[in-house]
Amino acid sequence: MRAIRVDATGGPEVLTVVDVPVPTPSPTQILVRTDAIGINYIDTYFRRGLYPRPLPYVPGDEGSGVVDEIGSEVTTFAVGDRVAWAAAPGSYAEYVLVDVSSAISVPDGVPADQAASALLQGITAHYLIESTYPAQRSDTVLVHAGAGGVGLMLTQLAVAKGVEVITTVSTDAKAERSAQAGAAHVLRYDDDIAARVREITGGEGVHAVYDGVGADTFEASLASLRIRGTLALFGAASGPVPALDPQRLNGAGSLFLTRPTLAHHIRDRAELEWRAGDVFAAVASGSLTVEVGAHYALEDAAQAHTDLESRKTTGSIVLIP
Repeated sequence: MRAIRVDATGGPEVLTVVDVPVPTPSPTQILVRTDAIGINYIDTYFRRGLYPRPLPYVPGDEGSGVVDEIGSEVTTFAVGDRVAWAAAPGSYAEYVLVDVSSAISVPDGVPADQAASALLQGITAHYLIESTYPAQRSDTVLVHAGAGGVGLMLTQLAVAKGVEVITTVSTDAKAERSAQAGAAHVLRYDDDIAARVREITGGEGVHAVYDGVGADTFEASLASLRIRGTLALFGAASGPVPALDPQRLNGAGSLFLTRPTLAHHIRDRAELEWRAGDVFAAVASGSLTVEVGAHYALEDAAQAHTDLESRKTTGSIVLIP
């Protein structure tokens, strides 16, 4: 089978196509023929070496496809079932081994590309709005990268709860997409974001900021919060944030700062099924639209990373084997 392999950390050019044997499932695994493979910004962190991973490795953790073979102890899935996953290392490949504990059934009516995009980013949006800062009706929140995969889904989930959403974007086209997702106010990164947020909120600031951008937006995020507001820093697309003296949180209004991660929000099967079930049910009903902004052939993974890091993409992007 074909797979993408990283032999040394670096730029997108280190993503190379290789031929490797089709793996064999263990007793508690399923072998899935991939129909679509999710690309997420965290994939670039591993590729660049920002997050260490033993070399060589096949990137990717998310995708969707059809079960091709089951392990001897598997009883919950059968050959031919449609499944998706968000925690199967080595997903940039034509066949992927998925632990049964990580696989989720894909409902009828959810296309493969949306299924491959909905879990990691959708569950991230779900835990941010339901657990990290559980926004309430009439709250106002700020979502950075409002036209990205997480940003678009987070905006929709927040608006469905009656939350007013302010977003930031980099282009007019992205501003339009963010507004279509329900953002009440769309700001540009070159605006004075904190000043505009204060203006929009009558000087109060927002109840929460959901920041996956990091270095470029961190100061504006802190300055946009109201007293006892929450900054959820869930990514670092522009680089890691600088060191912070906790006393600053006091002076800025007894602020809360947290750095959540997906693994701590799907700690058992019940929590995974709750979050994934909510996301897929919303997609199937049409109340949550998963925008797949671009499809790339598997061998074009390097171009996909290039486009993602240069902010040329909107919504989610996928590889098609």
